[in-house]
Amino acid sequence: MSLSKCFALALIALALGACQSLFQPDYDKPLPAQRDAWEHIKPGCDSADCPLVNVDAVRFPSEPALDGQIQQRLLGMAGVHPTPPSLQAFEQQFLASAPPRSATYLQAKVREQHDGLVIVELSSYLDQGGAHGAPGRGFINYSRAQHKALGLGDMLVPGQETAFWLAAQEAHRGWLINTKLDQDAGFVKQWPFQKTENIALTQAAVVLKYDVSTLAPYALGHIELAIPYARLSGVIKPELVPARG
Repeated sequence: MSLSKCFALALIALALGACQSLFQPDYDKPLPAQRDAWEHIKPGCDSADCPLVNVDAVRFPSEPALDGQIQQRLLGMAGVHPTPPSLQAFEQQFLASAPPRSATYLQAKVREQHDGLVIVELSSYLDQGGAHGAPGRGFINYSRAQHKALGLGDMLVPGQETAFWLAAQEAHRGWLINTKLDQDAGFVKQWPFQKTENIALTQAAVVLKYDVSTLAPYALGHIELAIPYARLSGVIKPELVPARG
């Protein structure tokens, strides 16, 4: 092949590569988000005990599938059945029937974005006027490349679920040691390790978050366990392990 033909082919290859890079999403740039927040009390109520709904969520105009996931999950945490079609419909339904001193707080915030993943943390607090309300937590691990929320089955190498939960048990033992709760045999027996659906692929580690009164008494709040990615080598799919430098 002549030198001129080689040069021409090289130019074509460079041009094709440039075109491809122009049309591929840049996952190093965060997905643009908008805050969507409001608080309303029961219409016509003017007392200090008016029922209220407080929503502080996040929207992604360019990613409607993620928007749908956020709304669906928040509605599921609102604790009403059947599930209303939207947050606005939930608010109308709740305020129309809620007794005094009732309140619902729903929140969705971006915990972090990295490697084409958007990690959304969900929070809820349902107050029915008692000594304390019912708080809830959850995560969405949204893959921008796949346009879907990842479940545990999407995160793990096939056949590695048992290994994952063994690593989680190790993290739990580490938490007990760090908090010195391992020295209380009664506590260890009463509050054994449990699995959770609240799993986040953060950049630093795989995080497991537990609802109150799951791994410890209500007063200790939401317990977080962290599993280093190094401990999950061959367990988490390699493409989901964050890039390092």
